Amino acid sequence: MNLPVKPVVLLGFMGSGKSTLGKQLAALLGWDFIDLDRFIETHENRSIPEIFNQDGEATFRKIESIALQKVLAYNCQVIALGGGAPCQPENLKLIKEKSLSVYLKISETQLFIRLAYSNTPRPLLNGKSESETQTFIADLLTAREPFYDQADIIIESDTITPEMVLSKL
Repeated sequence: MNLPVKPVVLLGFMGSGKSTLGKQLAALLGWDFIDLDRFIETHENRSIPEIFNQDGEATFRKIESIALQKVLAYNCQVIALGGGAPCQPENLKLIKEKSLSVYLKISETQLFIRLAYSNTPRPLLNGKSESETQTFIADLLTAREPFYDQADIIIESDTITPEMVLSKL
């Protein structure tokens, strides 16, 4: 099997399994794993929700772009992006130039189930009812999908495994 040398970037909506699959895929490849949100939290010394609450989404997106530039400088790693990262034009350009990107495409229904019952804090879902969450997911997914669809590889399934990703690399 001819594996890519450049980083493999996993993108998709929040709750699509980027971090979980990323860790598993990196282990299969013998590569490092980086969760971009955890990388940001470590370097900012605060959580993503704190950054959103204290500085707003625009500042978070600037921090995220700088972090993405840093992590894409190294090969042989799997990187899980936050859901909005590839939706910034400068980030998408960088992803296309410096990595092999994989869109983990999960159905809206499955995304809702995963997000509604997750213990992971999601700043964009704070204070929303189930109905508002469903509408929010549908609307945001519609807005983000044109960016996600530009990935080098698209894997569409509600049960994506690391082996499925590996077979497409």
